[in-house]
Amino acid sequence: MQGLDLAALQEFVDAELPGTGRLHAELLHGGRSNLTYKIIDGRSVWVLRRPPLGGLTPSAHDMAREYRVVAGLAASVVPVARAVVSCEDLSVLGVPFTIVEYVDGRVIRTSDDLDALSDEDVERCAHGLVDVLAGLHTVDPAAVGLDGFGRPQGYLDRQVRRWNSQWARVATRELRDIETLHARLAAQCPVESGAAIVHGDFRIDNTILDPADPGVVRAVVDWEMATLGDPLADLGLHLAYLDPAFDPVLGGAAASTSTRMPAPDDIAQRYAVVSGRDLPHLGFYRALGYFKAAVIAEGIHARHEQGMTVGSGFATVGAAVAPLAAAGLSFTS
Repeated sequence: MQGLDLAALQEFVDAELPGTGRLHAELLHGGRSNLTYKIIDGRSVWVLRRPPLGGLTPSAHDMAREYRVVAGLAASVVPVARAVVSCEDLSVLGVPFTIVEYVDGRVIRTSDDLDALSDEDVERCAHGLVDVLAGLHTVDPAAVGLDGFGRPQGYLDRQVRRWNSQWARVATRELRDIETLHARLAAQCPVESGAAIVHGDFRIDNTILDPADPGVVRAVVDWEMATLGDPLADLGLHLAYLDPAFDPVLGGAAASTSTRMPAPDDIAQRYAVVSGRDLPHLGFYRALGYFKAAVIAEGIHARHEQGMTVGSGFATVGAAVAPLAAAGLSFTS
């Protein structure tokens, strides 16, 4: 299977988890982010995650970081999959990887998935997501072993610089709006609103919902960009993912961009009420979210152009970059 040497994995798992049966694997999600596989041995069901093929943005695919945060949050208010084992030995699969427990539930990726829900359930789902995000931002990093996980002071300035450097690394074209957006973000960067554990990529399809109740999140997944930083950066990116400009990244009409979802201002207000946080400079955080989303999309597009993606639905991703950058500019001046 592309990206997964099952024989080498079997040898590793036999040593680390004695009693494991013969492994079988299937691709769950093909590499817009990390590659994700469902691993079955006849008794246990796990999820293995590894970096994408030909990863061009190494800081966005830190497997040890993802595993550490999932293990730390296990006893918190944030629902996560149970951590099983992490491997940084490159002799096994050629890349670091993690294994966590499989969480059975509903993943809503597209507007068609969302259309299976009633209007009331769509609202409850959207609010449930925001409530979990706000809950994450209340977790004391020291209490879950994540103190020292990042440097909150200066986080926003570093984010602006880091995503600009990532653009330089992955760009397949010149794009004036990206340059202008970066310059405005650098000039308008405020002091952090606070410090918290931030997910770094929080959206509806990075969660697993209760099959019987879409207002209940059973697990938040895809923690590879988590760190300690300004919680409103999480909110800003979550709001950017509500924009139809994001649709091409998921190869069609994304669930988050559906007109059935609450409006961004309503989501922001829900977050403010639940978290008790003021939302100063919300326009900056939204613009930063668009900037980050645009660079992520360009990175995926670049990997696809190089034949380094696994699965389908990547041909449209590059079309999202310019509209995302333009939308970001609308929140700056």
